[in-house]
Amino acid sequence: MIHLERVSADHEDFQQLITLLDKDLWSRYPDTQQFFDVHNKVSLDAKAVVAYVDGKPVGCGCYRETRDEQTVEIKRMFVKETARGKGIAQSIVRELEKWAVEEGKQQALLETGTNQPEAISLYKKLGYEQIANYDPYIGSEESVCMGKELA
Repeated sequence: MIHLERVSADHEDFQQLITLLDKDLWSRYPDTQQFFDVHNKVSLDAKAVVAYVDGKPVGCGCYRETRDEQTVEIKRMFVKETARGKGIAQSIVRELEKWAVEEGKQQALLETGTNQPEAISLYKKLGYEQIANYDPYIGSEESVCMGKELA
């Protein structure tokens, strides 16, 4: 059974999971990750979710507000390889969207990469559509930006 917990961005389990995420991203994008790394820092005001299975942290995600007060950007999505294919990422995204709506947000944006087809598939399944790359991903051939209107 999946248990989701809303946590602060400095929560120990969230921090451990994003360390694993960064390792995964470096393996997928060895030539360009240094460019993206600077944009992956999580500020303490980000809203984070950690997924647990049998009391162990297996996945995470967060969102941060954008310059537009009605829009959030989903960041730092990750599920441990051993826990993939069980709907955990979907649950995390839905919880982040629910939280954003509770805070009056109307739109969610995100950026993923061309070497993450499973992420692109997941986001499409959840109703995200590809949009023009937004700053700082403008001109990046490896970036895929997506957006969704929240209910």
